Amino acid sequence: MPSAGDTAPDFTVPLANGDVDSFTLSERLADEAPIVLAFFPGAFTSVCTAEMCTFEDRLSAFEDVDATVYGVSVDSPFALNEFREQNGLSFGLLSDFEKEVVDAYDVRMDFADLGVHDVAKRSVFVIDADGEVTYAWVSDDPGVEPEYAEVEDAVADIA
Repeated sequence: MPSAGDTAPDFTVPLANGDVDSFTLSERLADEAPIVLAFFPGAFTSVCTAEMCTFEDRLSAFEDVDATVYGVSVDSPFALNEFREQNGLSFGLLSDFEKEVVDAYDVRMDFADLGVHDVAKRSVFVIDADGEVTYAWVSDDPGVEPEYAEVEDAVADIA
């Protein structure tokens, strides 16, 4: 799992942004860093919806320091576009449908008691323009949301 100071694993996945485009992390860094990758287990679930809506509500704090927020889940880009629309999300959601990103960031988990397998742990990584992870937070408890002010501070520190 990448920690602060590590090089962020690069990846290319579908981007749900109202349409479906391609997203490659290394290609976005120069124009969009710092980048916040907010991994969440699944669209249309209560805590995940609350988390993504909270990022939306606090988006101006990130935009004020020219940071870009992306949600990341293993849902299809089509489901993520519907999730964006239903929740009024203006930032893009990355579809790790092939589960390559959750593996690269070592945040894949199962909720065996619920019969749910191979989803993202709730986690947040902040990546600077050089591709370095400057902040990493990972929870083994899917009911715990990140400390949003802490994420905002981590972004402001490098912006």
